[in-house]
Amino acid sequence: MSKTKIYESDTFQDALIGETIREVIEILEERGYNPIDQIVGYLMSGDPGYISSHKEARNKITKFDRTEILECLIKSYK
Repeated sequence: MSKTKIYESDTFQDALIGETIREVIEILEERGYNPIDQIVGYLMSGDPGYISSHKEARNKITKFDRTEILECLIKSYK
């Protein structure tokens, strides 16, 4: 029998955000957009129009608070 491992909720949240960002990048590239410009525009302005609605990319990224996304991105450089 394996031991139960306890994870912090922040770990799951960061993993979900990271996976979502990767998905959104892939979708934006598929549509011919520069994903860095589009995501930065969204994070800076709060305007979801920066993110294409193609394949639900806009819905995926707006599930998270922009501050949570920024915190996750900064933590990745820690």
